[in-house]
Amino acid sequence: QVQLVESGGGLVQAGGSLRLSCAASGWTFSGKTMGWFRQAPGKEREFVAALPWSYGTTYYADSVKGRFTISKDNAKNTVYLEMNSLKPEDTAVYYCAVSSRYGSRRYPEYDYWGQGTQVTVSS
Repeated sequence: QVQLVESGGGLVQAGGSLRLSCAASGWTFSGKTMGWFRQAPGKEREFVAALPWSYGTTYYADSVKGRFTISKDNAKNTVYLEMNSLKPEDTAVYYCAVSSRYGSRRYPEYDYWGQGTQVTVSS
């Protein structure tokens, strides 16, 4: 059974930083893609970043490129989202997810989801 547990959310002032973690278990993640998505109140869930587990490039939404970095620790089966220069519009619930499709940026292609962690950026 795949389990994804996010942590690291919180309240931060604009311009600040947070690092989200997603601890994954219950599956062999080789060949899978790990993704981060976010959903703000009244808005659709949107892609933030993706990282193929085994090899390949990273993918970012234009809105976070240059500010956010996705990375992983193979030994800990954990994916991270380092978020810098945060803006109030980054406020959302952030979810990590697993896809069998390489480099996917579409949330319907993600099969397993964590419970989400709230990020609030004050102006």
